[in-house]
Amino acid sequence: MGKRADPRRLAEGPVEVAFSQVVGLIEQARQRAYQAVNTELVALYWQIGQFISGKLASAEWGEGVVDGLARHLARTLPGQQGFTRRNLFRMRQFFEAYAGDPKVSPLAAQISWTHNLIILSQAQRPEEREFYLRMSIRERWSKRELERQLKLGAFEQALLHPPKLSPVVRDMHGQTAVRIFKDAYSIDFLDLPERHSEADLHGGLLRQLRAFLGELGGDFSFVASHFPLQVGSRDFVLDLLFFHRGLNCLIAIELKVGRFEPEHLGKLNFYLEALDRDVRKAHENPAMGVLLCASKDDEVVEFALNRSLSPALVAQYRTQLPDKGLLAAKLQEFYALGAPAAAGTVRTLRRRRPEKRLY
Repeated sequence: MGKRADPRRLAEGPVEVAFSQVVGLIEQARQRAYQAVNTELVALYWQIGQFISGKLASAEWGEGVVDGLARHLARTLPGQQGFTRRNLFRMRQFFEAYAGDPKVSPLAAQISWTHNLIILSQAQRPEEREFYLRMSIRERWSKRELERQLKLGAFEQALLHPPKLSPVVRDMHGQTAVRIFKDAYSIDFLDLPERHSEADLHGGLLRQLRAFLGELGGDFSFVASHFPLQVGSRDFVLDLLFFHRGLNCLIAIELKVGRFEPEHLGKLNFYLEALDRDVRKAHENPAMGVLLCASKDDEVVEFALNRSLSPALVAQYRTQLPDKGLLAAKLQEFYALGAPAAAGTVRTLRRRRPEKRLY
């Protein structure tokens, strides 16, 4: 008889890769099954909400009848949860919030019911709800991250403070860059003290890399920290290097714990030239740079970027959550001026794709 194969040896080399592929197939099937169940569940809640809304609107039912419906469902379907009086009225609210917008209602089927409830309860305006729907889909936000972004006022930030991009970035990537980058990045998860060094900031970002990648966006991939660059006989070190799959380019990030100064751009431009000459691959687009500063004067940034010949941008990092009340007041003032940018902010998120209708 031949020797029985040692099972520990099966987990080596090509066999281990094959096993991982099977695990991947199982996980993909589970995700598709979960998505299918979620889509049907959200569609059911939409239909129930539509039914109740129609009955109440026609005065055929009063709210007391909805109470009776909840009790009837509890008796008839004792094993089913989620059909309480409160949830039935939430279904009605869900339907009425999106019924008038056929472009937005299909988005709700792509996120969980819990995500939908969070957006409905915390986002007040239609364009704000659409923003969080699209961002939840695009960035695959968890429930916790969605709640965090609402606390950060992501919609208000995108509307009131678009990213500060050089003309070269706009020429190369257009509205895609506006959609991807931010004017400010929140790193409250680092718990940095008010007075901190670049080493504190750099080390904190590395320790919380997963959270930082989530704040940057889903298509960012980490490449290296303290990336070495050699030009002539001199050595230089880039703080952080990432790659963006959508833009197909390297993203260099330089950290500054002080205020933005125009001369910072010169150093960043130098690093981008070195990356393009010695690191960038032939099929990749030119490298882009981000100066991440503790503070900045927007007018100084505008002047500095306007003559920049490199694809660069200047952003601010925040170690604390913003004052949501102040953001809300600024947003109210913005709308009072009749500014049309809200629709434009949402349009930058829209992609042409087939979307399943809920009705």
